[in-house]
Amino acid sequence: MSITPSDLNSSKASVVPHSEIGTAVRRSREAIGYTIDDLSETCGLTSEEIAEIELGADTDPAKLRRIAAALQVAPSTFLVM
Repeated sequence: MSITPSDLNSSKASVVPHSEIGTAVRRSREAIGYTIDDLSETCGLTSEEIAEIELGADTDPAKLRRIAAALQVAPSTFLVM
């Protein structure tokens, strides 16, 4: 299963595999020096939920928006590698 950009209210026109979204989340998190626990505290998701997202097992658009807000990036950041 893949997520489409419209699921994140984005104007990009391709389908992005979950694993790539997870990788983009991890890279964004690491770019600002956050651990999974830091991001968990900032966005209100559990560490387990974030780990699942980074592994590509979960791409719930609402969770991705919360992560994007916590990392101060646009949600579409996770759709572009």
